[in-house]
Amino acid sequence: MKIVNITFPTYLSSIENIENDNIDVFIELEDGVTYTMVVATPQNYYWYMDKEGLDYVPPSPPDIIVRSLTEDNIRKAIEAFAEDDAYWMKLYFLSGKRTGAFDMDRMNKMLAEIKKVNDEILNAE
Repeated sequence: MKIVNITFPTYLSSIENIENDNIDVFIELEDGVTYTMVVATPQNYYWYMDKEGLDYVPPSPPDIIVRSLTEDNIRKAIEAFAEDDAYWMKLYFLSGKRTGAFDMDRMNKMLAEIKKVNDEILNAE
């Protein structure tokens, strides 16, 4: 899908360590929707785990990961996420919502249907 505009609410020049941080990015696509995504660096995950005294990253909506927070890296990553009708961008964006596509009742019904089909396949053998 075509990217219309990418906006950084925080100036990239204000980031002290472009290899250890994260930033919100607003992406307007040709479908008229503006997607809010978080772009982070791998180092930022290590920093967060150290800060919180954890050996894992807690469950949360996924981030777009780049080696460093440069405009070029961010644009390339967003362009990749906008491919194939922006499937992955839409998935990442919607995963932050607990309603709609990722409503718990809807997910449980989908999983029950998958289990039913799998059980039928296994019992047919």
